[in-house]
Amino acid sequence: MTAATTDKPRRDTLNLRIPAAERNLIDRAAASTGKTRTDFILEAARRAAEETLLDRALTVVSPEAYAQFLERLDQPAQPNERLRKTMRAKAPWKPA
Repeated sequence: MTAATTDKPRRDTLNLRIPAAERNLIDRAAASTGKTRTDFILEAARRAAEETLLDRALTVVSPEAYAQFLERLDQPAQPNERLRKTMRAKAPWKPA
């Protein structure tokens, strides 16, 4: 006999030690958005993590370097054996 269960994704525990004043602030903010403390903190932490990683994925260059980059992109590709091999290869998303 099998029991019908709804399997929720496993959630790990993250323990934080914070001053009561900060916890109360978080609780008030969470309540004002209709979220639990956990959901509020998780959403804020995820957003901060994504922004942090995105900041490290961007490269800031001078206007001159950017202009040189665009100029090189506009130049036609110089065929070489590696490019020829890539152009002959079957696209991996197409069926065999």
